[in-house]
Amino acid sequence: MQRYDWLKEIRRLDPERDHLRIYRITATHEFPWDMTRALELALYRTYAVPSIGRLLAETAELTDRTQKRYDDTALLLDAVVEHGFDGAEGRTAIRRINQMHRSYDISNDDMRYVLCTFVVVPKRWIDQYGWRRLSDHEIRALVTYYATLGRHMGITGIPRTYEEFAHCLDSYEEAHFGWDEGARRVSDATLDLMAGWYGPLAPVVRGASMALLDDSLITAFRYKPPRPAVRTAVRTALRLRARAVRLMPPRRRPHYARQNPEIKGYPNGFRIADLGTFPGRRAGTCPVPHTEGPAPSTAPGATGPGESA
Repeated sequence: MQRYDWLKEIRRLDPERDHLRIYRITATHEFPWDMTRALELALYRTYAVPSIGRLLAETAELTDRTQKRYDDTALLLDAVVEHGFDGAEGRTAIRRINQMHRSYDISNDDMRYVLCTFVVVPKRWIDQYGWRRLSDHEIRALVTYYATLGRHMGITGIPRTYEEFAHCLDSYEEAHFGWDEGARRVSDATLDLMAGWYGPLAPVVRGASMALLDDSLITAFRYKPPRPAVRTAVRTALRLRARAVRLMPPRRRPHYARQNPEIKGYPNGFRIADLGTFPGRRAGTCPVPHTEGPAPSTAPGATGPGESA
């Protein structure tokens, strides 16, 4: 295979009809590392909306069980990418997502905003730090994929184009970003988790993560702004990485989020039906019947061939 063969295949497909195939190629062959980082940043942005950040702090899932919440979120979203909306594990993942969300009083506006981050942040990240920019086919497939996911989640008023998604995100952040003490705790816990993956380099990684936050996030969480030199160094490093990746051969096998080394909570595998939280369930009881759902999924941690960073 040549470096741009996947892009050639994408351009032969229909962005609306084949949106799952295109998004799967983009996320698991062309930009698996970038997509992981972008979706991390997408979810992180939502903390700066006080109604979202405050709820996350109240549940304590992202402050007391940060690694588990990170793992479960990544694995549930990943299951839909890997198995599709009609596959058994994909349907189970969406059911679990909906069960958790419906246990809390979350507004449609907040849900729609979170959906917007899944579309807009990856596009902006890849355009800035990816080894190539997203094609028009990929952008349209990205929109259709997440619009479909949003409909499965019962979200209404979903934007129809990328431009509408971007406008919805930007206007919502302008109107709602603000300070909340609980949201700041969630932010700190998330940054500490991600830095902690790198052992003695944790302070450096935390500083680099801070350098990737834009001014609106820094202001909302009342962080001290990173020094301009640090921001320049981090962004330059990411662009140099993109140049190096461009010279690498294309990834022949897909790399799913469950294979990422950051997923640490399930060394012996997992069942999609058991992921996430079960509000209201009596502690110590199994949340689902053992006869329900698919067999245990592949244990995370085994990385696929190709780029590792």
